[in-house]
Amino acid sequence: MRLSRIIMALTVGMAVLAAPTAAGAAQPQPAPGTGTPQPPVYPPGPATLAVSPPTVVVGETTTLIGSGWTPGETVVITVSTSPLAAAVPGAEQARRSNGEMVAMAPVAFQRAPQPSPSTIVVTADANGNFRTTYTPRYPGRYTFRAVGQTSGQVATATLTVLKKHAPPLPVTGDSLSTPMKFGGGLVGAGAVLLLLSLVWRKRHRLGMGAAR
Repeated sequence: MRLSRIIMALTVGMAVLAAPTAAGAAQPQPAPGTGTPQPPVYPPGPATLAVSPPTVVVGETTTLIGSGWTPGETVVITVSTSPLAAAVPGAEQARRSNGEMVAMAPVAFQRAPQPSPSTIVVTADANGNFRTTYTPRYPGRYTFRAVGQTSGQVATATLTVLKKHAPPLPVTGDSLSTPMKFGGGLVGAGAVLLLLSLVWRKRHRLGMGAAR
């Protein structure tokens, strides 16, 4: 009798201990890999490339600005050039002394030796953007072609580089009229003095002849 009670007590105790385990197993378990939420992945692009400012003179620096690239990817920028046949800015005009601008014959660029294509390597930041600078050494039209090494995206931009030139000179028109008028006055005064000298000499000679 006592033995049956002991067995029943052990059975009840084991049932009580097993109840929490069975309840935990009955709860729905998260699917593998879904325990920690992952940030959404956005597709890159469209990639862009711009230069600021788009027009400089030789020796000035411009900034290459990229956006829309894959975060952290390497972007290779190829630089190529072509001659720029254009009139020198300001050479087609000259300023008179009164401030008036007059037209002059246009002067074309002398085609300087063009450099061979070069490359610039940059890395996009966590937002897919990058910035880098470039300083041209020759006048011409520069083309930048950027290629993303991960995304394969391509973007281009152009830069106009002008040759350094001297400021317009104040020539022609009224700026020359004043010196010419002054010179003409000096010539006239010299002629009058010469005429007076000849008259004085002639009178002096006549006076000497009468005295004899």
